[in-house]
Amino acid sequence: MITPDQTSIQVLGTAAIASPLRLAHRSGKGPGAFVSDETRVRYQIETATGHDLPADIFFEKAGPRETLFFLPRETKAAIVTCGGVCPGLNNVIRSAVMELYYNYGVRQVYGIRYGYAGLNPKIGLPPIELTPKSISDIHEKGGTILGSSRGQQPSDVMAEFLVEQKIDILLCVGGDGTLRGAQDVATEVQRRGLNLAVVGIPKTIDNDVMYMSRTFGMTTAIEKAHQILDCAHSEARSAYNGVGVVKLMGRDAGFIAAGATLASQEVNFCLIPEVPFVLVGKHGFLEALQRRLESAHHAVIAIAEGAGQDLIRDLPVETDPSGNRRYADIGVYLKEQIVKYFRQADIPVDVKYFDPSYFVRSVPANCEDALLCDLLARNAVHAAMAGKTNLVVGFWSGTFTHIPISLAVSEKKRVDPQGLLWSSVLATTGQPRQWVDQAPGPAR
Repeated sequence: MITPDQTSIQVLGTAAIASPLRLAHRSGKGPGAFVSDETRVRYQIETATGHDLPADIFFEKAGPRETLFFLPRETKAAIVTCGGVCPGLNNVIRSAVMELYYNYGVRQVYGIRYGYAGLNPKIGLPPIELTPKSISDIHEKGGTILGSSRGQQPSDVMAEFLVEQKIDILLCVGGDGTLRGAQDVATEVQRRGLNLAVVGIPKTIDNDVMYMSRTFGMTTAIEKAHQILDCAHSEARSAYNGVGVVKLMGRDAGFIAAGATLASQEVNFCLIPEVPFVLVGKHGFLEALQRRLESAHHAVIAIAEGAGQDLIRDLPVETDPSGNRRYADIGVYLKEQIVKYFRQADIPVDVKYFDPSYFVRSVPANCEDALLCDLLARNAVHAAMAGKTNLVVGFWSGTFTHIPISLAVSEKKRVDPQGLLWSSVLATTGQPRQWVDQAPGPAR
């Protein structure tokens, strides 16, 4: 359980410059309103009566402040996108530029190219100027116009580059690895006594950043994964003992697989990292699949990329440039094991394998994600202009919040095997709850 001191937000100094935003001084007195630094958002959405309740935890509410730390006309801001591509990256870039340029009057906004590599002068990727004209239609495209990369650069090198470029605000768009890099930069500039605000914007379709209801890109990914699952269902139903295996993104969290399963309603087995499964034997997945084919003659399997890694042994441990362990391809492995099992049982089976990972993450944002991207970006600008730093903008219970980066990266959010989401998946698929021998789910 987190403590109140863990939610404290760092500031560069006293905010004493009047904001140029034309907003009401308090809620209900006009369109929009400034947010006081004392306004809080409750962390515990649910509560109960009793004498042994834990202490209330509150997050600082995000939003425009009445006074700023930075003088807009003298401020220079930069935006960097890191990690894998994700629906909505260009939306975030566009909304941040528009907020800075038109609402605050910041005329110097730059894009850092190819992730944190662009903050290392030895790599030779100078920033590009971002203007309302240059970003006018980028939200219609997938990917990121700035380019992206994985992996960190030395924090002292990145800080020195920002100083040389006279950057006052750095907006870092990415997942937990990116946020750790942002924290390193914020810590280094603070050590040097510099007035440079570092604010994170959470990007991960896996939705695995803590203390946030969801991160941008996830709903678009679920929507596209849903379409692939429906195609897999069509393929499976069109063949005798047809099996559609769909591998979806989700290294350590199965939110996409679970969400797409519920959206599709055509999935018979959903396999996620949080719920280990047995492949062979009396209580194994393959016997459950056999029972399903005996009753309905087709099946659809959604499997997250991080599921079942314990089943694939004797592989060398490798990591990507971000330090993440490279996982074995569980999708291909599962397909091979299905084919092998049914061949040995002398049962005909027709397996179709789908791996839409790069398609799912590279499309433009849908309406719901586009709205979230816009509000996350604008709230990040508000925080930075007010001199807040070493934080990431969160979205909690319908409200935007400020979360210290140290807290956001302290652990990963995962699907709760005892929670409503997973219970709904089990009810929808009819798959065994604990991989025990029982009747197959209803035929579809």
